[in-house]
Parts: sequence; structure tokens; C-alpha cells
Amino acid sequence: MARSDVHPVHRFEPWQVWPGSYRNPPADGRYPFPPDSGLRLTIQTPIASMGSCFAREIRTALLQRGYNYITEESHHPAAVHASAAWERTYNTFSMRQIFEYTFEDWRPNLRWWQTPESGRIQDPYRRIILYDSLEEAENDFQRHRACSRRALARAEVLILTLGLVEVWEDRFDGAVICLPSGPYVNEGGDMQRYRFRVSRYPENLENLERIHAIMARHNPACRLLVTVSPVHLWATFRSDADVISASCNSKSTLRAAADEFVARHENVFYFPAFEMATIYQPLMSRTWFSEGKENFHVNKKVVRFIMENFFRFYTAG
Repeated sequence: MARSDVHPVHRFEPWQVWPGSYRNPPADGRYPFPPDSGLRLTIQTPIASMGSCFAREIRTALLQRGYNYITEESHHPAAVHASAAWERTYNTFSMRQIFEYTFEDWRPNLRWWQTPESGRIQDPYRRIILYDSLEEAENDFQRHRACSRRALARAEVLILTLGLVEVWEDRFDGAVICLPSGPYVNEGGDMQRYRFRVSRYPENLENLERIHAIMARHNPACRLLVTVSPVHLWATFRSDADVISASCNSKSTLRAAADEFVARHENVFYFPAFEMATIYQPLMSRTWFSEGKENFHVNKKVVRFIMENFFRFYTAG
């Protein structure tokens, strides 16, 4: 048991006190966590995941260890980040739209971009997926919807990695594009119909609740494991905040939304990947940033640390 030096004296479990505080043991490389996570995985548990860049690290680790990670559309380059060709989904709006087009009839006012110079078809809602014709795009998207349904309907555990709160929103119908990127933007495509804004706590929580409601109808036995990506923003579109402040706001907003989301539902759990990287590593006098041009990412040692604790928390061995 850990103890406090304040009056009255309280007795705490080791995971309830700050490592190294007063006479308590310092951080020792085993992230403090309650003994019962409430979620147990086996090698056979069908697991799906989607989310920001860090979701790819989770996918890779699960596949390397031989877990029953769901892979659909393995031929598709957009499937290297998740269980289907969802590509990277940085915000909860893009995530919600995946569930809506998978199980419902989500139809944005403008479904496709046509690049001004090359004439290719680009999907605004999945990051830089390109086609040679509209027919090819429509056919592939219908196949993708079927694969997405199979992945989400089969999952017994779905991992959602939350990334940021900055969004580009269609002024006409509120649909959120993934990012203003790719050949459509580079070739001078019209972006006037989209407005940039910073989404806030209530709407991010609402998106998570919408995802939960859809899954409750179509796969009620699935448990959701939510985490906040420890990968910071490379850049911000905000003109009223620097990139470090904007990144901190993104992570703080999403962490608060995740906490409330978990508190509302018995089948939703939180995995502290963000805390392991950004707080626990510095407590052990370790850097968690990558070196080189992508120094906003987490380094490989920290990824391994996070995933080792993932398996320690949720698996039997």
C-alpha cells in the first residue's frame, strides 16, 4: 500500500499515487494500473481498430503477436492503418461517418472530388484515395462498405484511437473531410465550400455516443477500447494558437470526452497510451519523441513500452 504525508493519513493502492511522491516508489517501468482492467483478451478474440497514426502501431503489434486481428481489404493500401480501408481517421467526425456509411445511408452533398488537372477521382472522406474514373470509385466504395460491415460486425473488441479536434466541414451539409490534401487540393481544387474550425468537447462526446449507438444496434456484444493518440500535431491550421498549444488542446479535449464516454457505458474502456508516452516516460527521464523530421511522433522504444503494457493489462500472458 502507498501512503500520504497529509492529515488525516490515507492508505492508497500503488496505482492511486504519483510515482516517486513523498516516500512512494518511483516509476519503475511498469505503468501503474488497477489490477482488474475489466477487459480481457485472448489470442482468439476478434479485434478491430481504427483511428489516427498510432492505430497503425496497435494493428502491427497485434498482428506480430498472432492475435486474431481482423483484416479486410488487405490488398488495399488504405487498409495498412486499420481493419479495413478506412485510412487514417484523425477526428471523431470522420470516425462517426464511417459507422454511418457502413450501417446506414450516409450520403454527403458532394461525394467525390475530381482533380482539376489530372481528372482523377479523389475520396474527400478517406485520406488521398484515388481512382481513374467515377465508376471505379463507386464500385470500389460499395465493396469497401461490405468489407467495413464485416469487420465491425465481427469484432468482439473495437479499438478507437482519437487524434485531434481540428476539422474541415462542408458548409452545406456539415460533412467533414479527412484533410485538405492530395492532388485535388494541390491542383487548385475549389475549397471554398469547406470551413475550418476547432471542434469542442460536447460534439466530440456526441460523436462517440453516436458510434456507440450504431454498434449497439448492429453488434451489441462488441466492447469498445478508447485511447488518445500520443502523436502530436505536426501543424495546426489555427491562426489563434501555436502548434504546441493547439496539440495540447486537441489531446485534452479528447481525453476529457473519452473519460465521460467510458463513465457512461459498461462496455467501454480506456487505455492510457497518451499518458504512458507523455507523462510516464519523462518520469523515468526518458524521451518519447522520435528523432528526425517526424519528431512529433513517438519513438519505437515507447511504442514497444505502450504495447507491452497493453498486453499486460488486457491479456493473460
